[in-house]
Amino acid sequence: MQQIVKVKNKKGVRVIPGFGLSMGVTVTMLSVFVLIPLASIFISAGQLSFREFMAVVVSKQVLSGYRVSLSCAFLAALVNVIFGLILAWVLVRYDFPGRRVMDGLIELPFALPTAVAGIALTYLYSDKGWIGSLFAKAGIKIAYTRIGITIAMIFVGIPFVVRAVQPVLEKLDIQYEEAAMMLGAGKVRIFFKVILPELFPALLAGFGLAFARGIGEYGSVVFIAGNIPYKTQIAPLLIMIKLEQYNYADATAIALVLLLLSFLLMLIINSVQLYMQKFSKG
Repeated sequence: MQQIVKVKNKKGVRVIPGFGLSMGVTVTMLSVFVLIPLASIFISAGQLSFREFMAVVVSKQVLSGYRVSLSCAFLAALVNVIFGLILAWVLVRYDFPGRRVMDGLIELPFALPTAVAGIALTYLYSDKGWIGSLFAKAGIKIAYTRIGITIAMIFVGIPFVVRAVQPVLEKLDIQYEEAAMMLGAGKVRIFFKVILPELFPALLAGFGLAFARGIGEYGSVVFIAGNIPYKTQIAPLLIMIKLEQYNYADATAIALVLLLLSFLLMLIINSVQLYMQKFSKG
């Protein structure tokens, strides 16, 4: 007679046996690939005294790098929210030839080596490039300016917004839109009162991921930035400069600030999402 094994899930029924082993493997992998590398940053930065640490992270050049990275990443994330929403809307709500191809191209920035993306963007947006030459005639310089940095960050960040919004939009019940339309609401009112509130947490998550990616982006930005001191030098480049000088303590000090900024950003966004979920239920 075959023995029936009862398993439990979250509510008390264990679905997958071997919880101890599974949890052990999970914690080990998380420690090896995430926690220990992050802890090494704190340990390496701890070689500096507090005065030395502050002298590094608030120096004029480093502060300029923070401003460039944060301002360009923030602007790029805002642009990605707008155009990422439009892209997700088109992919979900419309059926047209080549839709699957377009859907696959969204993830191209994930697969493409960042250095290749940086070289391609620099070639396109330089004063002699296909796109940059058109703007150069109007006196607008893109490559080797913050505009070029922002464009590179938009390129690497837009998949985060699209992939965050797309599944939510697919599950959104169209009956709510039809009910609002039957009650006399216009398309604009339906979008802002019915659709956007449902998509806002996903948009916020996509914004946070794109922002964090832009802050730490190096490969696709360093070529088009031009690396002009106090103008287009990004914070990750300053880290690389310190590493090339074998100044590991200073490099990890700058990296620690970027890590804390990214962590604080994700903490704020997750807190806002949690609050909105409780508010919508309550």
